[in-house]
Amino acid sequence: MSETPILKSQTGAVRVLTLNRPAALNSFNGVMHSLLRAELESAAADAGVRCVVLTGAGRAFCAGQDLSDPLVAPPESGQPPKDLGVAIERYYAPLVRRLRSMPVPVVVAVNGAAAGAGANLALCGDLVLAARSASFIQAFSKIGLVPDSGGTWLLPRLVGRARALGLALLGDKLPAEEAERIGLVWRCVDDAELMPQALALAERLAAMPTRALVATRQAMDEAQQLDLTHALNHEARLQRELGFAHDYQEGVAAFGAKRAPVFTDR
Repeated sequence: MSETPILKSQTGAVRVLTLNRPAALNSFNGVMHSLLRAELESAAADAGVRCVVLTGAGRAFCAGQDLSDPLVAPPESGQPPKDLGVAIERYYAPLVRRLRSMPVPVVVAVNGAAAGAGANLALCGDLVLAARSASFIQAFSKIGLVPDSGGTWLLPRLVGRARALGLALLGDKLPAEEAERIGLVWRCVDDAELMPQALALAERLAAMPTRALVATRQAMDEAQQLDLTHALNHEARLQRELGFAHDYQEGVAAFGAKRAPVFTDR
């Protein structure tokens, strides 16, 4: 029986999606791309999902693009080169946009090597946990390419231009502990604690005001393109919208009554 490239499970309001091509280090081919997109769309449309966890099976999180995939494999003798822009436009760009616009928080649990597009897709999560044995590799320069899957946008924003260029130009392996130290990921944890901590974090987020969490992500992303005055105006618009929502009313009422709030907006 052939493997299922994406595994799905759910506990409470937390949906767990697992990249499942371990023999290929969970590298992407067209089938896995399509199935992951479909599962993310399903989670986005399901009101019972309030947080998504993304991880990998086996010893790697994701090794990036499967270079044997016909879409990118080197051409046979006499054939023209493949147009790699097609793979970006058809698969990677839509996947990045979906991850960055999920209507619920996304926790990424990096269980092993995250290389190339796999590294940058991991960084699309809202909170990224990395196992102590995990590593991040911007492998593009080693095959004559530039960082994709949002890498040129994400890396400078996460770690600054100097470190971003160092990672991208040299393509060296960055251990998880160093990734935490420079602010590339939220936290590095012991291997055995990766999924327990990722699930505990996801459950905590699922109990929080989802709509406000997502608005916070969007506001921070958009503020990177705004001056202070426009960022302040954007904050005012968001607070106006959220102030009319149930979760704000519930949060204030719970605070006043000294009880735990029950948030339901999404």
